[in-house]
This record gives sequence, structure tokens and C-alpha cells, in this order.
Amino acid sequence: MDKIIEADLQEVKKRLIKYQNKIKNKKFLISGGAGFIGSWFCDVLDSFGAKIICVDNLISGSKKNIKHLIHKKNFQFEKMNILDYKHSGKLDYIIHMASIATPGIYQEYPVETLDTNLLGTRNMLELAKQKKVKGFLLTSTSEVYGNPEDKNIPTSEDYYGYVNSYGPRAMYDEAKRGAEAYCYSYFLKNPGLPIRIVRIFNTYGPRLDIESTSQYGRALIKFIWQAINNKPITIYSNGKQTRAFCYIVDQLEGLFKLLLTDKISGEVINIGSSYEYSILELAKRIINITKSKSKIEFSSPPNYDLKDDPRRRCANTKKAKKLLGWQLTIDLDEGLKRTSEWLKKVNKS
Repeated sequence: MDKIIEADLQEVKKRLIKYQNKIKNKKFLISGGAGFIGSWFCDVLDSFGAKIICVDNLISGSKKNIKHLIHKKNFQFEKMNILDYKHSGKLDYIIHMASIATPGIYQEYPVETLDTNLLGTRNMLELAKQKKVKGFLLTSTSEVYGNPEDKNIPTSEDYYGYVNSYGPRAMYDEAKRGAEAYCYSYFLKNPGLPIRIVRIFNTYGPRLDIESTSQYGRALIKFIWQAINNKPITIYSNGKQTRAFCYIVDQLEGLFKLLLTDKISGEVINIGSSYEYSILELAKRIINITKSKSKIEFSSPPNYDLKDDPRRRCANTKKAKKLLGWQLTIDLDEGLKRTSEWLKKVNKS
């Protein structure tokens, strides 16, 4: 395992040590477990001695992310669509992460994105009800907030959202909103079902997909790749739109605490950063951290409609701090440093 990933994994484990008895020898189903966050989640579970079932159709996930786990006795990988998944044995926890999250890819697979988030969520909820699981976690997104007005930045969980249901991001944004509605409905009908929802804000770190750096979407990893190769850093739009970036170690801590903390079933919680940066500032920071010779260029995105691209994105995390004792600890520069060091090694190989 890469040394940066290994060090980050140990940091996560140290933060979660008090939850080890809730994880060890328990059986976890992770849909989308070969994705960026999903594979990290599997690694944390493995480090605590959990039994893991990883289900992924590999449209956006990669078997490379879990290759070190494949031959372990406590790890089972099934390549299949989550809509068709059935399980005959016991399950303790279900984490439903399956979804395409990159704009350039989910626009290529719009119907599949809708189905996974809507029908896939219902299938997972039915399974959770049948198995009487100890915990069910839906990974939702800050995209459910759409394009908030300035007065709603940072954005809290009680903001209803300002989303276009008939636009280039609708297949993802509205699908996630629908998935949350499914969770709410199942919780109403089954009050004992331990459902929790996390709204994830822009998360980054090692393993973030570099295969799609030519597509619009994951600007941060694309910028780092361009910088370490001294290529022009291409910004689509004027670069004034803002995002709030959360390093993978902080994100994982939040996800596990939300899943495993007692007496918070039915809660929806933001896990992300309350510090916003413009895309232009992000590019400049990456150039500085990587000591790159890259120049910044502005251009129109290929094959992508910027309509409905959120103007600002920033998380209100007061609820996470109150209910989970969670707060961001790794600042943007430190996270970018770790991510760029990892990508340099990948780039050489």
C-alpha cells in the first residue's frame, strides 16, 4: 500500500478507536465500494477486522482501488448492478455509496445515474429492513442544495435547496434528493430502522479518479495532474465560483461517526468544509504547492454545459460538531500537499 495512504489510514483508525467493538467481526455491505470514498471506507473496515461485502459495477469505480483487499478472507467483491443485488445471509450495516458523482461521467450515463440513486436506494432500504441492520448510511451530496443564495452560505441542513429539475445536472442532483426522500419515507414507516444521511461536500485525497482528468468535473485532481506535469491549468468559466474542500481523512471520520453514533437515527448531517475557495485560488495554491511552471488558462468546457453549475458551495457544520463531535482538522494546503505527493508517485508509475 502507498505510504501516504497507509499513514492517512492509520490517522483515521486512531480517531475511530473507540468504535472498534462496533466494527470488529461485523458484516458490512458497501455499495460503490470500489469508488474513491468507498474503497477508503473498505480499508478502514478491514483495519478493524470487519467482514466486508463490496458491490460495484465499475462504471466509475475501479478494481485498482481494492486490489490489495481482493484476496483477503474477510473481503468479498461482487461486480454487479446494485439494483439487482440480493443477500441471503446476515448483515449488520449497509452503506449505500453507489453513484456516479463526476459531471462529465453522469451526463454520459444519465438514466443509470437516476436508477442507481432511486431504485438502488429502494433496494438497499428493503434489504436493511429485511436484515434488521444496526445501521444504514446513505451518502448524499451538497448538490441537493443546488445553487443557494448568498444568505444561505454556509449552507445548513434545513435549507430546502434551489435545484433545476430539468437541466444538465438534474440526473444527479434530483436523483440524490429522491434517494433522501426514499430514506425519509422508509424511516416514517419503519421508525426503528437506523437510517442516517450524510451530505458530502467536495472531498479529495489519494485515489481520486485521475482517469477522467480530461473531462469536466473533478477540478482539483485535474489541476494537480496538470501542475505536476507542467501543463496549462485549464479553468472552465471565470474561476470565481467557490467550493469547500474536505480531505479524505476528515470525511471518513465523519462518515463513521454518523453511522456508529447512538440515538441519531433519521438525522441528515453535512460533512465538509466551512472554508470556501474560488476555483482560481485553488489553481494558484496548487501551482505554489507543487512548485509548478504551469500557467492558468481559461476556456469553455468540451462537451459540457455549465448551466446550473453552483456559483458557491460551503458547508455549515455546526450540526456535525454538536451531534458527532466532528470538525475539519486538515487544512487545504496540507491536504493538497498529501494528494500531490501521492499523484506524483502514481504519475511516475
